[in-house]
Amino acid sequence: MNKRLYVDFHILQTVPPSCINRDDTGSPKTAVYGGVTRARVSSQAWKHAMRAAFAENARLDVGKRTKKVADLVKEQILVLDSEQKKADKMAKEALKYVGIKSDDKKGTDALVFISSAQAKALAELAVGGCTKDEKYEEALRENPSADMVLFGRMVAQKASLKYDAAAQVAHSISTHAVQNEYDYFTAVDDCQAEDNAGAGHLGTVEYNSSTLYRYATVNVMELAGKLGAEQAAETVRAFGEAFLFSMPTGKQNSFANRTLPDAVYVTIREDQPVNLCGAFERAVPRSMQGYAEPSKAALAQYAQQMYSSFAEAPAQSFTVGSGLEALAPAQTAKAMLDALEKAVRDALAGNEVG
Repeated sequence: MNKRLYVDFHILQTVPPSCINRDDTGSPKTAVYGGVTRARVSSQAWKHAMRAAFAENARLDVGKRTKKVADLVKEQILVLDSEQKKADKMAKEALKYVGIKSDDKKGTDALVFISSAQAKALAELAVGGCTKDEKYEEALRENPSADMVLFGRMVAQKASLKYDAAAQVAHSISTHAVQNEYDYFTAVDDCQAEDNAGAGHLGTVEYNSSTLYRYATVNVMELAGKLGAEQAAETVRAFGEAFLFSMPTGKQNSFANRTLPDAVYVTIREDQPVNLCGAFERAVPRSMQGYAEPSKAALAQYAQQMYSSFAEAPAQSFTVGSGLEALAPAQTAKAMLDALEKAVRDALAGNEVG
């Protein structure tokens, strides 16, 4: 029987007036859940913020998602042969072996996710004069970066090069109903005539504030299969750190809304991932304590209800912040991440794969 191992992250986080993630009209994204309108931040927005956080983590090899993939291969060719005059052509030819065409102006038709190790492997084949398609395909399959394995890769031209994502990130939604508001603003022209008292620019920005429930899960065995047990444990920790502390950058300069979580609940499960958003299907009502405290109570109560009725209790649980002690003793974020990395490493110790 194949071992199952999942790490679930549940975060409650309050954000002040903000416009973290906009739709095509410039309005903050929303969703109807439990019959009422909720604030929403898309999973794509938060994953982009997490990938930016990964890039600052010296322990992680981070890939690049780009249409300029030929340029990355060209750079590696020049590292191997600085006098190569045909590096540009060689890079494009290397990509053609895997069915990816690159135009001089726009690059590839679609974004290509590639690790530095894969770009280097393609360059080595090109410099060596290899003409075997399977060798180039192998180069693009092996040595993925951690974020490629976490978030997956789709290559429309070559289905064999895709990676199934080891991580899933839910759209964050407010635990309560929200109503968007509007900020009317003016900008003054510093060089306008003295007899002109009018504004140089007028506009409105739509915003809301909320306590968000954020959820993500990582398939540890999928990670270990691609990265090995040791790197898988490090990657789970890096994922958790990025999920806890990252923030999408939408309208940050206007609202300075970068906050930290109010409470964090992390579980290691051996059956299946369990999203606990049902705790907020009935919108948390307004209270003298705001929304964060009753949201913590609702999350703890719902989790215990699920464990007594439908799902097994987690193999291990960790909490950060106050209010969720009924689920696990509270500790600092760093202590939790240290303990999580060790727990994943220990769980994989007797089940080394990859």
